[in-house]
Amino acid sequence: MDRLEMLRQFASQRPDDPFPQYGLAMELRKRGELAEANAAFARLMERHPAYIAAYLMAGNCLVASGEPAEAVTVYERGIAAARAAGDAHALSELEAARAELS
Repeated sequence: MDRLEMLRQFASQRPDDPFPQYGLAMELRKRGELAEANAAFARLMERHPAYIAAYLMAGNCLVASGEPAEAVTVYERGIAAARAAGDAHALSELEAARAELS
């Protein structure tokens, strides 16, 4: 079984755990399957809105897909989530990513 299939299985077996969902989305992105990666990131952020790491990578994937306006929206959602969590490092990364698109 290849890595992608293993991640798909793990993600489907543990839907309440954001980490395998994130791993699946990242693997799809790495393979250049951007539409599927964007969908995986969207599901992850919907199910686990407090999983801060997803926002930067999801926004970056949208930028790579040629969807900068959607990326700004994701970065802004991530900024709000990072502020709520008190995660200053993620907050600064998300603000910088958003600023690059403004």
